[in-house]
Amino acid sequence: MCDGRVLAARRSAPPATAGGWEFPGGKVEPGESATAALIRECREELGVTVRVGELLGAADITADLVLRVYAAVLEAGEPQPLEDHDELRWLTAAELDDVAWLPADRPVLPALRERL
Repeated sequence: MCDGRVLAARRSAPPATAGGWEFPGGKVEPGESATAALIRECREELGVTVRVGELLGAADITADLVLRVYAAVLEAGEPQPLEDHDELRWLTAAELDDVAWLPADRPVLPALRERL
């Protein structure tokens, strides 16, 4: 979150999700915490260093998969679409419906809208 906006990234790969929008981040690796995974994924996907803040929203995707969206503060770098993305957008609460979210990311939108 930055100035009342959230960062969204448009997928460029794999083909099944290309063109869909998601929140930057990724899967937690074995032995890794959710916040450590977010720090790693932001470095890999966006080329930035972040400090993870509060949990903004969460949604069960499957029985074994939970999507968590955290506030994060940029500590170094400017977000760039590096890995599996071709565009980034900062969205306000009013703009959350302006992009075609991937199904896994949609369940957290109401909680985010309230927080923004």
